Amino acid sequence: MAKAKTFRRNTAVVTVSDKGAAGEREDRSGAVVSELLEGAGFEILSRRIIPDDRDRLEQLLNELCDECVSLIVTTGGTGISPRDVTPEATMAVIDKEIPGMAEAMRAESLKVTPHAMISRAVCGLKGKSIIINLPGSPKAARECLDVVMPALGHAMDMVAGDASECAQMREKTT
Repeated sequence: MAKAKTFRRNTAVVTVSDKGAAGEREDRSGAVVSELLEGAGFEILSRRIIPDDRDRLEQLLNELCDECVSLIVTTGGTGISPRDVTPEATMAVIDKEIPGMAEAMRAESLKVTPHAMISRAVCGLKGKSIIINLPGSPKAARECLDVVMPALGHAMDMVAGDASECAQMREKTT
């Protein structure tokens, strides 16, 4: 009998965009991410838009982790322009990096565009909060979130303290 998912599904979506924060651009990536997560049963506790400001993003990420938000998904600020600081802010906050998630997103995105190789998205863990950086493009944010979704439930179970064996998730072949 398969074990029911036990992970908490409380989530925050943070869009990092100077133009979005100034009201000069609609937050389409945050809307897409929120819709996908809600469709998968996640509860969006907070959805915010902030400018590309490393200190402000670090402060917000720390606050959300302190509030025990299980999943924090950022959109935007993962490129190489001078104002793109989301990976640096995330690295400053996390205790552990989850490189496989970011690697998987880039690998899948490379099948769509060569621009994926300049993404600097980071995924990591602070306490019991998983932080995932997604690109600012609504299409790319959707594609990248789709890549990590199949592993997200198990990752959240592990973070929450589920000590079951990973090998129990698949059948043995002889």
